[in-house]
Amino acid sequence: MDLVLNICDDLFLDALYSKVVPLTAFAHEINGTLTSAAPVLLPALQKWHSLVAYLPHPPLTGLSNGSSATFSSSQPTLSAWPRDYIPRQLISLSVITLIGVHIVYFLFSTLSYYLIFNHDMMRHPRFLKNQVWLEIKTSLAAFPVMTLLTLPWFEAEVLGWSKLYDDPAEYGYLYLAFSALLFLVFTDYAIYWIHRLEHHPSVYKYVHKPHHKWLVPTPFASFAFHPVDGYLQSLPYHIFIFLFPLHRWLYLGLFVFVQLWTILIHDSDMITGHPLEKVINGPAHHTLHHLYFTVNYGQYFTWADRWGGSYRQPSKELDPLLEVDKLKHD
Repeated sequence: MDLVLNICDDLFLDALYSKVVPLTAFAHEINGTLTSAAPVLLPALQKWHSLVAYLPHPPLTGLSNGSSATFSSSQPTLSAWPRDYIPRQLISLSVITLIGVHIVYFLFSTLSYYLIFNHDMMRHPRFLKNQVWLEIKTSLAAFPVMTLLTLPWFEAEVLGWSKLYDDPAEYGYLYLAFSALLFLVFTDYAIYWIHRLEHHPSVYKYVHKPHHKWLVPTPFASFAFHPVDGYLQSLPYHIFIFLFPLHRWLYLGLFVFVQLWTILIHDSDMITGHPLEKVINGPAHHTLHHLYFTVNYGQYFTWADRWGGSYRQPSKELDPLLEVDKLKHD
């Protein structure tokens, strides 16, 4: 997320903060190194400056380049909230995350819903009335809380506490490829146990049960969690980069991939018989998880379920579309 924040700072956030929290609003605090532009500002800007002057800010000892300057209303100003000011970072990260998750959710869930999801599934007897709207409503309610819970991890990235790195040659290209596989294996196994523990009776009804309201899910159910549930299952993605080195751009790509994968496995698809069926925990496996609750807890692979005794092989006989076809002939 530090990579995304830097890009957004360059593209528009620096300019935005210079207008919203301008340095000129605090000119009286800079010990004479800055001459206030208040006399030449428009009345509306003068009023805005007077309001902004009450906002918290880091100590102002002069301009970032150590020089003094006089600002006029036609000149761009610096912001009193520099890039390394933590409140600015937290606000920026929150807004960027919320916008990003909404774009990913609506764009790719909609594409999956119209291009992949079999709409005959909506006639299944366990498909709820207005289910798509309920899935979307639940997701939208969860996003802000999940964002707040995740914010400390993103801020820790920005502060440089993670093992993210920039130069692929630093660890070598062989490790670069290996780290992608390591990320998938580590997060898959960790999510398996988090997911399985969430099915324990003492936890299930409080945290994970809302997601199993969707016995026959659509792609819009992919983020329709209790916010604590969604946060807990995302933890391995954040923990990984504090344990293992990972290239920044690779991490960003993998982070987007896992969001898309989450959408994909909620399309209720029961296509079976493909060569990787016993290795990849795909949509058919996750469809069985929603129908039978205690099977196929994994995220990408089947090996954790096999070792944990919770694996169930998808087959044509388990396809929920059979119940839909049966209703057609009754």
